[in-house]
Formats: sequence, structure tokens, C-alpha cells
Amino acid sequence: MIERSQALAALAHDEFDVLVVGGGITGAGVALDAAARGYSVALLERADYASGTSSRSSKLVHGGLRYLQNFDLGLVREALLERQLMVALAPHLVHPLPLVVPAFDGAHPDRMVGVGLNLYDVMSVDRDRLRSRRARRGRAERTQGGVPAAVQLDGGTAPGSEAWSPERHRVISGEEVVELLPALAAREPTSGYLFYDCQTDDVRLVLTVLGEAERFGAVCANRLDVTGLLEHSGRAHGVHVLDTESGERFDVRAANVVNATGVWADQLRPNELLEEAELPRIRPSRGTHVTISHEELPLVGGAIVPAGGGRTIFALPWLGHTLVGTTDNDYEGQLAHIKPSSDDIDYLLAAVNAFFATELSPAQLTGAFAGVRPLISTGDPKKSVDISRKSELYETSSGMITITGGKLTTWRRMAKMTVDRLVERDARDAPCRTHEIPLGQAIAAEELPRVEGVADAAYQALASRYGHAARDVLALAGERGELAQPIVDGLPDLLAEVVLAARREQARSLGDVLLRRTRLGLLAARQLVVGDAAAAAGASSAAPAPVRIVGHVLAQELGWSAERLERELSNFAEEARAEGILAEATPEPEPVVSPPTLP
Repeated sequence: MIERSQALAALAHDEFDVLVVGGGITGAGVALDAAARGYSVALLERADYASGTSSRSSKLVHGGLRYLQNFDLGLVREALLERQLMVALAPHLVHPLPLVVPAFDGAHPDRMVGVGLNLYDVMSVDRDRLRSRRARRGRAERTQGGVPAAVQLDGGTAPGSEAWSPERHRVISGEEVVELLPALAAREPTSGYLFYDCQTDDVRLVLTVLGEAERFGAVCANRLDVTGLLEHSGRAHGVHVLDTESGERFDVRAANVVNATGVWADQLRPNELLEEAELPRIRPSRGTHVTISHEELPLVGGAIVPAGGGRTIFALPWLGHTLVGTTDNDYEGQLAHIKPSSDDIDYLLAAVNAFFATELSPAQLTGAFAGVRPLISTGDPKKSVDISRKSELYETSSGMITITGGKLTTWRRMAKMTVDRLVERDARDAPCRTHEIPLGQAIAAEELPRVEGVADAAYQALASRYGHAARDVLALAGERGELAQPIVDGLPDLLAEVVLAARREQARSLGDVLLRRTRLGLLAARQLVVGDAAAAAGASSAAPAPVRIVGHVLAQELGWSAERLERELSNFAEEARAEGILAEATPEPEPVVSPPTLP
């Protein structure tokens, strides 16, 4: 990404065809789609990219097996086709994950689950894939240079070789269950269903989509608070902006404004939205997740875990740890920082302990996080069926287009729907191209150059996070030996990634680096502050905490003074408390935080 100062200059000076408010996955997708169709595009994010719902998902790119229970077949079908396409477009970011539904005590796997999985299998396959499977034997004859012919998807051709196609679900033995779920060994499962979905790092997906949008000419900047709409003859013609870093106010002019702020959508021009008839409303739902070390809960594949009341949760391997979630509870409260509630954490741990026969407590968690999903309500609070995971697109009297709802997996279709509306409004001939645009460039870990001091485990992590751009991280590590060191001992994240985040990804704070550019705030919360805690306890020989080392690297890159560094360390400590990333056995009272302005 270009430097933030350059982006600010362009935003203040130029006029754009499309201005997108919101730097989560939906806004990033709209920016990419519009830019790829020839529009000039600006994107503004109030805080940091993906700092809202888009960094707090279950990290799954999936159809949503549980949505079949509500007969939401259209949503499941759409998501399954997008899942297949995402693996083709970003194989380093979106990868298949085996999932298991175990059975115990000699029982056969639940028949109704099998029926649902049969339907899942059928909905995963389109006619193009069926034809490609039938022609599999002849593919070798149609290749050039050993690469199979591309697969037709969504009206276009996906790049690369053959699109990922999951095998049908099947029943596996108890031994195979334990191989995938070692944490279940003590319960001696007798069999289970095996099926596949996909997994990603949600923030890295957002940053990669934004990078591709910039490659097509989009201008993106964070820390810009939209305070209102610019209007001309009653129509939106841009936005008023506050730069929250400098305090400067300026206007960004654009022919079209897209509100892609997700759960904040109702807060951008609320009077206009509330006065319009029959518009859907946001019904926030809080989802809590916790992370646990692999040693405490070892998983190779994911598990579907019963959680009482007919509900289930996931236990998934993720970035060398185990991720458990999610809850789904109505939420009323401020949206600036969403803290996991102690009840939600207890609920998740109770389900995990009952299922795996463990005795995990909040003190053993390596991190915790919560987010609010922008579920859609049609306005009748008495009807739970009115709450939907579907996306909603609507246009209000100013001409502003709002896109909200949906889920991580369907971001591309949400963006397509939005830009299709713009194209129709402008009477353009500009078909969608995002089904054929690779997201980054995948690379095998073995292809990366070896750098002295970089641990072997780091290469695979870098290849999965950055793809070909991992070479840039390693180049930094090669130039300055201290940057080849891990941020936290035993984990693969390198100090060189801090430098790259500041120079190339508009990271402006410790939270940007530790919660989003890397995920250490979610996976190693206690380890990040261990040195400072020891120093506070009077251990004069204590080594600096990893968070302080990261702070020094950022200070050098961003020109912070010693006083500014201390403020930034304090700000991160406050952010960590407000976000509740470090779950304690006796949680602190939730802080009172003023609600955000716009959006």
C-alpha cells in the first residue's frame, strides 16, 4: 500500500468516481471491484483496516452447515461456491480444513447430521465441476507446460490450475478421528463424519484485497473519521473527514458514496436512514472466541462441539494454536471496543471441557476476542426469523448506497452486488472481474530465500501470510540482523514484519501490529507483556517485554519520541484491556467507553 501521507494528499486534491466508507472486508471488496471496472476509487477507514468485525470472525471460509437447519439454502449455496473460488484466487490465504463430527461409546454418527452433510456435498458442486470431474482423465492432454486447463467459475475463468474440489463427506474410524483430533484420545471415539471447509486469516485477507484494489488505482487511508456527507442539490457528492491523527479536517469529493461500515451502517446519516420507509435495521450479535495453546488442546483438524440447547461451536487449529468459538447473543452497547463477557468465556470452556474431557480454565487461555456481527432485522423484534445472515443493499434519498449484513465468505458477491448497482445507475458497460483477479501471489515456503537467524518455522508462516511478498520481509531481515528475530520466543512472527507493516501497510500503532498485521495479541497476550510485568514487580534484570521491543521498532519507523513511545505503550495496554484480549479468572469490570462518532 502507498504511504498514508501520499494517500491523504490524493484524497484532498482529487475527485473520485466512487468513495467507499469502511475498511473491512466488504469495503475492501467494493474498492477492488469498482477499481477493476475502471472507476476511480477512494476508501476511508475510521480506525484501522479490519479493526471491526472483519478481524473477529471464526476464520472460516465456509458454507455454514448450521444454516441448513434454518433452510437458508440460497445463502449456503452462494457461500459454498465462493469458498471454492477463494481457494483458487488465494491458495496461500484460504486453505482446506478437515472437520470432524465424532461419535462415542460404539454409537454410529448421527444420521441427521449425515443428511445435512449429503446436502452440503450436493450444494458444493456446480455443473462445471461435474463436467470437469467427468473429464478428469483427459485433462493431462489439455494442459500446457504441465498446468491443467482452468476451471470456469461465476461466468469467468479462475486463474491457475484446477479449482479445489472437496471430496464427499465420509465416515472415518475412531483411530482416524484421534489422528485429526488428538485431544479426544482419552474419550476413545469409535467413528465420526469427516468433511471439509476452508480457513483463513481474516485480517490478512482484507489487507490483500486492499493491496489489489490499490494495484488497480484505488487510494486508501486509515484513521479518517467521516463526519458527514457533502451534498449537491440534495445528492451525496463526497464526505467531510476528520484526520484523527493530525486533527485536520478536509473534504473528499466523489460522484458516488458507498456506506460499507457493517455494524456501524446505521450511524452514517442516521436521520436519512431512519426516515426512509421499509429499510432493514442492524441487529448486532456478539460473537466471542478464545484461543488455547496447541499443547493444552491439540488439534490437527477442526471439531464440531456440542454446546447445549441444540447449538454447536467450533474448535479449530489456527496459526499453531487452537481457536474456540463462537457465541451468538444479541448485543446492545458501545461498538468502539467489544470485550468478551465472562459468561461467554465460561460457556465456551464448559462446552470444550465436556467434549474433550479437559479441565481448562480462563487462566490457561492464550487470548480472547469478541466482535459484533451486522445481522439484518426487518423491524419486528418479536420475530427471531427476521434476523438474517444475508446481505442487504439499499439506496437512500441522497443517493448513498449502503451494503451491510452478510459474512466473511460472501464478501466478493456483496461487492459485486454493490458495484453492479453503480454500473446500472451510470448506464455503463463494465462487467465484474473479481472472479478472475488473483489475490496476492502464492509461493511455497521452500522457494523463499534462507536468511541467517530466521527460524525454520517462520518460512511457512511467512509464505501463508504474505505469499510472494514474504520475500520483502526476508529482505528486511537480511539487511538488519535484529529484524530476523521472533517477536515472541517460540512463535514465527518476525520483527521484520513490524517494519513492513509500518512502511507498506499503514500500521500506525502497536495495536495495528500486534492485533492485526500479526495476530500475537490474540495468540500470545500474556507473553507480549511478560518483561514489563517482571520489571514492575521489581526484577531489575528483566528483559524488555516483546511489546516494548515492537514499540522501539515502530518508533524508529514512525519517528516517535521517547515520550510518544511511552504513550503508545500505554495506549496499547488500554486497548488490550478494552478489547479483553487477556481473559482472567476474575475479569475486571467492563470499562465505560463513549460511543464512537461516525461512522
